[in-house]
Amino acid sequence: MPTPFMRASGLLPLMATALSAAAQQVPETQQEHVLPAITVTVNKQSQALERVPASVSVFDGEALEANGVRGLDGVAAMTPSFTFQSMGQSGAQPPVMRGLSANVTSFSSSTALVVDGVATLRGLGFDDALLGVERVEVLRGPQSTLYGRNAEAGVVNIVTRRPGNAPYASVSLDLGSRNKQALRFDASRALVENTLFLGVAGEFARQDGFIDNTHTGRKEDDRERKGGRVALRWTPSAQTDATLRFSQREYDDGGALWGPTGGTREAVRSGTESWNRSKARSVSLDVAHELTADLRLRSITASNEYFDRIQQDSDFQPADLLHLGRDYHFKTLSQELRLEGRAGEARWLAGLYVDGDDNVLNFEQKTPLALARTRSTLKGNSTAVFTHWDVPLAARWSVQAGLRVERDALRFALAGGSEQSRNWTHASPKLALQYQWQPAAQLYASVSDGFRAGGFNAFAPETQRRYEPEKVRAFELGAKGQLLNRRVRYSTAVYRMDIDDMQVQQMGAVPGQVFMTNAASARSTGAEAELRWLVGGGWQVQAAVGLNHTRFREFRDGASDHAGKRNPFAPDLNGHLGVRYDAPSGWFAQAQVVGVGKVYVDAANTPANRRAGYGVVNLAAGYTWTRTELTAYVNNAADRHYDVVGFPASTITIYSPPREAGLRLSFRL
Repeated sequence: MPTPFMRASGLLPLMATALSAAAQQVPETQQEHVLPAITVTVNKQSQALERVPASVSVFDGEALEANGVRGLDGVAAMTPSFTFQSMGQSGAQPPVMRGLSANVTSFSSSTALVVDGVATLRGLGFDDALLGVERVEVLRGPQSTLYGRNAEAGVVNIVTRRPGNAPYASVSLDLGSRNKQALRFDASRALVENTLFLGVAGEFARQDGFIDNTHTGRKEDDRERKGGRVALRWTPSAQTDATLRFSQREYDDGGALWGPTGGTREAVRSGTESWNRSKARSVSLDVAHELTADLRLRSITASNEYFDRIQQDSDFQPADLLHLGRDYHFKTLSQELRLEGRAGEARWLAGLYVDGDDNVLNFEQKTPLALARTRSTLKGNSTAVFTHWDVPLAARWSVQAGLRVERDALRFALAGGSEQSRNWTHASPKLALQYQWQPAAQLYASVSDGFRAGGFNAFAPETQRRYEPEKVRAFELGAKGQLLNRRVRYSTAVYRMDIDDMQVQQMGAVPGQVFMTNAASARSTGAEAELRWLVGGGWQVQAAVGLNHTRFREFRDGASDHAGKRNPFAPDLNGHLGVRYDAPSGWFAQAQVVGVGKVYVDAANTPANRRAGYGVVNLAAGYTWTRTELTAYVNNAADRHYDVVGFPASTITIYSPPREAGLRLSFRL
């Protein structure tokens, strides 16, 4: 599992890939006291971070790697208003951003995960091992204008390192608690100088579990993950840059981090085997061609697949009374074409996007009365056109505006049954106004729309089979900039989001039966702040806080009225504070505190069904010499428990991981 301690690595505001650029501008004696310029592509064009009129958090890939962040939960720990629904299963972690979430039964997400232009739009498969990453960008607020459906709350954009002429190599070895072993590498070089380049990255990680199965005498939740990335880049001319990418990630785990509510903590008596053998795989061809000095064409062709294969005991008894099984295969083929250029001082982008989904859903549920198996198919396609403009208005004023028109179609069929179909057309506008009130500081205001696609309930009765798209309109005011001669970078924002036709989960008459409906509306309001500060004398500070108030305006669930209640899994508060000291002699020490407010598991906000608010402390210290670094770390140093109690239907507790200590040896060419 990812190492929270080095979620403190986000502490490192200095981006390793930007150090050389900073060195050209700042005298050597001052380099450690200057934050480098940051360029992001989360708006599908290269922009200075300060030019993006939205809340954006950026994390350098080398810093994440050096600090042991091995997944997106480590990134979320350092990001305001970004958390995950805890599912206790590798590869299944629905994101929660600014109070909006999506249950895994909807096969959609409130936030898009985009890796080198290839999107994942579900909670199942919303994960990444962060191999060979250049940077991770987290953009909050509706992003359907550029990314379409299921980006109504934001986007996590991962940009991997492009191989080039300069050889690159890094390797790290982790040894830690519960027999943890992890090996990772990342390497690239030119095969033909200036023309053909190869990059490869990979990992193998395993760790023993911590949940005792008193029936078998074994640990129930061992974890093993392996995967890799390959990038083959071809630059036949100065105008053309093409990269073929392949990535794969495999899990071979024991059971989920589940146990019975009210039972002995971290102990089960399961006689039914539990396992997770899921896999993610993607292939893409990314081609950029410069047509003229002011006109550029980009094409991304991709296949993205996720195989969700689990069996999970849910009675935790020797007899097989209750268990569930999933054998899902999600496959998306997509094509995006973009043109970007200039019209006078304005920058513009226009694009076309098409995709096709082919999903097979096999579900198994064992009850004391019967073993039920359901097989269905869910297919669909999307077509969209979009545009985005950045137009200077005056010396200090500029406006950014965009629009996307998207048509989505879905087809659903149970095995042996007739096919049902639905389609929607949705327009997603965005408008932002910026004011550069100082050379290194700006204010902005924006309004934007987002939406989450509607769909079919694959395992619900016919009367509850369909649900409609969810719609969001958001307003945001923000400020960002630099202070103290580029030693401080800050950003703040306040926002309000109105959610209509809100997709919520309701329970069916059959035990364990759940389905999505549009039974609610809600409002999300909040504030965010981030700070990175090079204090001097070897000291660095990074801090972030997110305040969110998401409440149902309307929600009637049978005889129950949930108006005024919290959206499940949406905390009112999250934040972190990290401090690092680097001594001139090469040793370093750092500490991080990560805190998240309480969340409820159900829309009724049942007091017993929740995860209490918590704070964890992660510590690390080490020594760096030449190109080698040795780090000792302790994650969750106080061994805090922050279990999710009562999920689902009050019967299951999802355990939080215990304290973990370890050593990490890293080498970089």
